[in-house]
Amino acid sequence: MKTSEILELSTEEIVSRISEERANLTKLKFAHTVSAIENPSRISKVRKDIARLNTELTKRKAADAAAKPESASETE
Repeated sequence: MKTSEILELSTEEIVSRISEERANLTKLKFAHTVSAIENPSRISKVRKDIARLNTELTKRKAADAAAKPESASETE
């Protein structure tokens, strides 16, 4: 998953994609433990995708937190 694709997703979609990718990672790890999977580099790719999604989610939460105090001071 590319960064540009992640930026197009909404926050709710990012959260759901993280849970989907974590489930996918668990399945891949289990399959690799039982018998070698064809492309073990997929495990690394999924881990990096999860990290990219988490990074974008953290950026958005930080931006929301920074925006809230500003809007609260404007109403006073």
